[in-house]
Amino acid sequence: MKVVVVGTGYVGLVTGACLADVGLEVVCVDVNTEKIENLKKGILPIYEPGLEEVVERNFRKERLHFSTDLPSSIKGADVAFIAVGTPPGEDGSADLQYVLAVARSIGENMNDYGVIVTKSTVPVGTAQKVQKAIADALAARGVDIPFDVASNPEFLKEGAAVDDFLKPDRIVVGVGSERAKEIMTRLYKPFTLNGHPVIIMDIPSAEMTKYAANAMLATKISFMNDVANLCEITGADVNMVRKGIGSDPRIGNRFIYPGVGYGGSCFPKDVKALIRTASDMGYAMRILEAVEEVNEDQKMVLVQKVHKHYQGQIAGKTFAVWGLSFKPQTDDMREAPSLVIIEKLLEAGAKVKAYDPVAIKEAQHFLGDRVEYTADEYEALVDADALLLITEWSEFRVPNWKVVHKLLADKVVFDGRNIYDRDELKENGLTYYGIGIA
Repeated sequence: MKVVVVGTGYVGLVTGACLADVGLEVVCVDVNTEKIENLKKGILPIYEPGLEEVVERNFRKERLHFSTDLPSSIKGADVAFIAVGTPPGEDGSADLQYVLAVARSIGENMNDYGVIVTKSTVPVGTAQKVQKAIADALAARGVDIPFDVASNPEFLKEGAAVDDFLKPDRIVVGVGSERAKEIMTRLYKPFTLNGHPVIIMDIPSAEMTKYAANAMLATKISFMNDVANLCEITGADVNMVRKGIGSDPRIGNRFIYPGVGYGGSCFPKDVKALIRTASDMGYAMRILEAVEEVNEDQKMVLVQKVHKHYQGQIAGKTFAVWGLSFKPQTDDMREAPSLVIIEKLLEAGAKVKAYDPVAIKEAQHFLGDRVEYTADEYEALVDADALLLITEWSEFRVPNWKVVHKLLADKVVFDGRNIYDRDELKENGLTYYGIGIA
């Protein structure tokens, strides 16, 4: 079975590499020549634990190929995944121009039956647009080549994407024909042999499942952040509340950790897109509208604590920031809370020294040289007044508090992820501020 994956971003590269890892012949295609040449040299465009080894192993065994030539790559392909970006437009809707451009190109070059699969996160109804784009291209050629369109949304967590793909909770596939169902079932047979379920459904349901899943997770995060803010007002401790509700199996203990809001490439974009899709249908997603509003407000909570502690006088102060990426185990800076927090500190006349294990290069695209970047976490504390923990990388979890106390001028720690113990910091002469703790 020959598989083509169009797009070598986060989703496309993980998909192509992992499918090759179970023995399939895979060609990853991208219009970016530099990216393709780098991939052939083993240089990846993203940081994702374990992915480099999978790419290198399968490229060496000639199961994984990289190309800029879609016309030749698509010929003879049994399955073609469309895994290009769907950035949000100004109105929050998903921009499908790249998805449809790939669909047209496939229609212009395919020479035999194949299943064209949308792997990108796309709103309900996209498969119909892809179907039309391919059919129009075939008609323009004056040829009648049968094909099917399918939806196969990804459920990958950045930082654990390889494991998520190879050991999935579930594989959702939306199809419109028995032939497409048979091919997609065969494609994922290596995974079902290990007991991972493939859930076959209609295409609109598959498209909706992806958005609904991310929207639910985003809702849990915003709900818990709302509860955390109320805990501070009432004198409750959100860490205790979280343990109390997380032990209920109907709720569970995942995605109920308070913090400075969610970010990344999925939750913000998908929540906006689902709200927009509903609006286009004349329906208001009132809960999701509140989820989005709470999340935007939550990114300001740590800044507000800083202003309150310093009574609004932070001009000239220097703040050390630990963690820049939107979450640990990734260099992804898209919609990262750190960007909002740092921008607000800079606007108020403060200086920022920042450290992140892998995201500094990406952060520079957003923040430029307005921030001083350091080689390790303790160097960021030198000449700093206070510390802000924004991303909970494991190397930040057990710092040497004596060193922190020695280096910080004002002996203050603002914990944006509630990973530190207030009593322990107090014993070390440090003032502590967390989220949802009075």
